[in-house]
Amino acid sequence: MANIAATKEQTITDPRINDRIRVPEVRLVGPKGEQIGVVKIEDALRMAAEIDLDLVEVAPTSKPPVAKLMDFGKFKYEAAQKVREARKNQVNTVLKTVRFGLKIDDHDYQTKRGQIDRFLKAGDKVKVIVVFRGREQSRPEMGVKLLGKLADEVSELGAVESKPSLDGRNMVMVIGPLKNKADAKLEAKRAADKAAAAAAKAAATPELATPELEAPSTEAAAPAAE
Repeated sequence: MANIAATKEQTITDPRINDRIRVPEVRLVGPKGEQIGVVKIEDALRMAAEIDLDLVEVAPTSKPPVAKLMDFGKFKYEAAQKVREARKNQVNTVLKTVRFGLKIDDHDYQTKRGQIDRFLKAGDKVKVIVVFRGREQSRPEMGVKLLGKLADEVSELGAVESKPSLDGRNMVMVIGPLKNKADAKLEAKRAADKAAAAAAKAAATPELATPELEAPSTEAAAPAAE
C-alpha cells in the first residue's frame, strides 16, 4: 500500500513529461532558456528526441502550456541535492537558561552576563530566571529591576521577546538574539578564517635578519714612515 501511495504522489506532484503531455501544442523553451515559440506537440517531441532530452511541461495552466527541453533526470537529481543541502545547513535556535539570585554579587553577575553574551552571539535565545528566596517573593519589583538592567546591557546582542513575569517562585524573561543562528555561525566562521589567514601570513613572513657587527681589527696599525 505504501508503494502504491508513493506512486500516486509522484504522479500528482511530478510535471508531465514527453508522451504524458496531452495537448495539441505547446509554447516551447529551449534547453538554454531560449524562446522557440508555439509548436505542435509532435514537433516538440521530435525536437526533444533529436537532442536526447526530455520535453517537460513547466506551466500547464498557460494558454498554450509552456514546455521546456531538458534532462529531467538530471534536473530532479540537482533539485534533490539542493533540498538535502538546505536540510544539512538548517540550524535551529536553542533556548538556553541562566539563573540569577536576587542578591547576586557583582562577580557572579558578570560571569552570568558573559554566558548570556556568548549565547546571543551564537544565535540562541536565553531564558533568564530570577530565583526568589524566602521573603524576597514580596519584592517582585526588585526582580523586574534586575532583569531590566540586564536587558539594557545586552541590547546590542539581543532584544526582549518575553517581558519579566512571575512563574511560581521565580521571575522569567526571554531574550532573543538579533542575529539568527545561521548568520551567527557564518560570522564566526569568517572571523576564524580571517584569524587563520593572518596567522599563516605571519608565519610565512621571514624575520628581518639582524646585521652582524663588524669585529674590531686586532692588528696593530703600521707605524707611519718618516
